[in-house]
Amino acid sequence: MSQYNYLIIGAGFAGAVCARRLAEGGKKVLVLERRSHIGGNAYDCLDDSGVLIHQYGPHIFHTGNKEVFDFLSRFTQWREYQHRVVANIPDGKGGRMQYPVPFNLTSLETAFGQEEGKRLGDKLIAAYGAEKKVTILELRQNPDPEIAAIADYVYEHVFVHYTMKQWGQTPEEIDPNTTARVPVFLSRDDRYFQDTYQGMPLEGYTKLFENMLDHPGITVELGVDALKRLELDGGAILLDGQPFSGQVIFTGQADELFGFQFGPLPYRTLDFRFETLPQDAFQTHGTVNYTVDEPYTRITEFKHLTGQVKPGVTTIMKEISKAYTGTEGETPYYAIINPENNALYAKYKAEADKFPRLHLLGRLAEYKYYNMDAIAGRALALADELLGD
Repeated sequence: MSQYNYLIIGAGFAGAVCARRLAEGGKKVLVLERRSHIGGNAYDCLDDSGVLIHQYGPHIFHTGNKEVFDFLSRFTQWREYQHRVVANIPDGKGGRMQYPVPFNLTSLETAFGQEEGKRLGDKLIAAYGAEKKVTILELRQNPDPEIAAIADYVYEHVFVHYTMKQWGQTPEEIDPNTTARVPVFLSRDDRYFQDTYQGMPLEGYTKLFENMLDHPGITVELGVDALKRLELDGGAILLDGQPFSGQVIFTGQADELFGFQFGPLPYRTLDFRFETLPQDAFQTHGTVNYTVDEPYTRITEFKHLTGQVKPGVTTIMKEISKAYTGTEGETPYYAIINPENNALYAKYKAEADKFPRLHLLGRLAEYKYYNMDAIAGRALALADELLGD
């Protein structure tokens, strides 16, 4: 393995972006991926009915970072797509209603009726200004009881039940700081994101990754458990039992890398329930959030996201959040960020710091949440830093 300058463990956004940048810097890179495919959680594929699905949940690309957008645009064309999400809730009259989330002026009129909703919207704009995002905390602190009541409505119908399902918490356990940051958008812009660059890879994420990893300086091995080949011993890094003189970029679980010696880091995982239906479409939007009732947090219908034209069949996915137990087949998705868990992660980070040629990169390795564009930016920065050494 002495022919490689870098060993990268994981072929998701963190690993693949880093590998490409390093290879273009003249380095030889070996990428080891435990799964049978590249792309990490952004992997997409055709299901048995021929519908293009996101196997590990919906991935919507959006960024304000031009460097990241330009870099990824080398490996894909983009399908113009502006993500819009609606909450589907009981209307109190035996039916259901839908309104945009984040909660905005249109949501206000749907929830309270057009005339009353417009009056309340005008009052909010007079107080805070148009096109502003105002938090629940700010609304609750307003001396006008009608404005404070809007905050209570959003908390109850958009935030609290959804968050309880997502994180397995009671209202008392939910961090008040998180609640306080929930926004009301004083706008009719019903896009979920307002970033400059938005879209979906025209041929899918997997094709983007194939193009990114297609470089003579990159070797990819799939279906490989790198932790059975990598050994960290007394400051030395061994690969297949031999000293490895290059750098290692690790994008997996930091606790697993060190044998869970301080105990496992807590995560939330997701149970995806796919259903293929004999109809053109199931719902009005790519993502519909169930913020009040139902055991699932949201339903995704992939054809809205991908633009795939396939009459007479569609695939939806119901998403249920639950505690990660580490059993086979479970995927850790969301780090549970709190002071206790951060302190536990710090112990693993201290172990990693004993190896100057070992670099932790990504959601799992750094125990934090990253959007796709943010981790691509982190990967580019790390690669540039290493190339500059």
